[in-house]
Amino acid sequence: MADFKRSDVEIDEDRAAWRGFFQVRAYRLRHRLYKGGWGRWLSRELFVRGPAVGVLPYDPALDCILQVEQFRVGAMNRSASPWISELVAGIIDKPDENPEDVARREALEEAGLDITDMESIAEYYSSPGGSDEYFYLFCGRADLSAAGGFYGLAEEGEDIHAKVISFADAMAMLDAGQIDNAHSLIALQWLRIHRDTLRQRWLA
Repeated sequence: MADFKRSDVEIDEDRAAWRGFFQVRAYRLRHRLYKGGWGRWLSRELFVRGPAVGVLPYDPALDCILQVEQFRVGAMNRSASPWISELVAGIIDKPDENPEDVARREALEEAGLDITDMESIAEYYSSPGGSDEYFYLFCGRADLSAAGGFYGLAEEGEDIHAKVISFADAMAMLDAGQIDNAHSLIALQWLRIHRDTLRQRWLA
């Protein structure tokens, strides 16, 4: 496999194609080829989102998770309902923000939860074919005994329903194909594998 680096991409043009709630940048670029030499010049658009975090709140004593449900514009034209059940998540707005701190802040804003222990699940590009979003995914320990309800920041247009779900029901939803967003799929599959050891450690 060729050991390509950032220096193997040449950019001829980089401009802002759109600025709104998010940003889109337009590039004219080319890159080196596996067979050698340079490829032809390409026009590509990049959806600029930057780094983001997600956390799956889990209560080892109750053996329950929490998911939040809210309107998502990306699901508007494909699903019967564009209200999606997903993880607590948010964008890292400042360069000096710690992903764990952002996850805890978002859990408080979106579900009224205090996250104590936290396990890193994965770090990955969400959709590198067209977006620069780099995602930090966690499982966080939380007391869900009195959790649930309606949350969100009105000034950001948020209208969020936080719901507690048993581990068994979450796995049944996963197996039935009712979880339809990648971050939740990854987190729940991880919890299925690590649940027993996680409970032993967090309940010790």
